[in-house]
Amino acid sequence: MNGDGFRDDELPDDDSDADTPAPPSGWTVWNDEPRGRRILVFHPEKFNETNDLPAPCLPTILVSNRSRAARPGASRVRTGTWHAVLTLEPEVEAVVEAFDSRAAAVAGANDIADRFADGEIDYRAAYQVPRETYFDRLDEVVGRE
Repeated sequence: MNGDGFRDDELPDDDSDADTPAPPSGWTVWNDEPRGRRILVFHPEKFNETNDLPAPCLPTILVSNRSRAARPGASRVRTGTWHAVLTLEPEVEAVVEAFDSRAAAVAGANDIADRFADGEIDYRAAYQVPRETYFDRLDEVVGRE
């Protein structure tokens, strides 16, 4: 049994982590479980109250094959589909992409990270209520004019 309560032989063998690519510039690997979840965060040193960027608003990309169903305990259930999800704060998802393997999802997460840093992801569109002051500050961190 591994730490998640699953037998090691229940985990896929085709997703070796030996060649896991590093995240793009500005992104940090927050957590990387062998054959499991991977979490990337964008400039964690800048997201704090002194920088007018609340810590809960830290852009985060989660790579996981856990169920995305909205019911209690669902996130503990492994599925055959891997996801890379960019969240801008709790409950605010900007990008959700599905993949057939962990390796593909990790590559997809790096692609999402690149697109975010290059300004190709419109994070304003993910919000129902505009937060212009926050968006202006986030533009500065991302490097948008």
